[in-house]
Amino acid sequence: MSRRSGILEFAVLGLLREAPMHGYELRKRLNTSLGVFRAFSYGSLYPCLKTLVGQGWLAEEPSSPPSDPLAAPLSGRRAKIVYRLTAEGKERFEELLAQTGPDTWEDEHFGVRFAFFGQTTRDVRMRVLEGRRSRLEERLDKMRASLARTREKLDDYTLELQRHGMESVEREVRWLNELIESEREGRDRGNPRPDQSDDTTT
Repeated sequence: MSRRSGILEFAVLGLLREAPMHGYELRKRLNTSLGVFRAFSYGSLYPCLKTLVGQGWLAEEPSSPPSDPLAAPLSGRRAKIVYRLTAEGKERFEELLAQTGPDTWEDEHFGVRFAFFGQTTRDVRMRVLEGRRSRLEERLDKMRASLARTREKLDDYTLELQRHGMESVEREVRWLNELIESEREGRDRGNPRPDQSDDTTT
């Protein structure tokens, strides 16, 4: 499975864990909530949905009929298919949610993973955040070294573009430092994880 299709699978399962949706609504959520899929079309989403249904991770169900029995025949439209996460699909999402390897730190993957941090355990969040910070610090070192080597050869506009890129990475590193510190403080205080906060009530 390619990186692109892998992160799409993760996002679809995660959104459907919140509630069943039909394809148009799901594409809209991908476009508006997860920026990396902003230009995604239903033509790209449909094969992913079919694959997930074939794996047994999603189930297809017809949407509820309209309250007016004459509305459907008059409109001439077919009922929309609603996609629902199965028990196996939930297990698959939990498995993907627990992953903390290098793919989770990359530009495209990190934003999507971060969008589901509310459903992720603190230990996993920490590993992903620290991995992302390490990756950006490596990138920053390379950018600084490259700029030092080529500074004299660059015109003012190219030099300014290089500085802008470095400042963007530096800002994200500072943001990650704040997030990591916040996670550590939460752990030190012994706060429950989001997935455990409400499970103790009877």
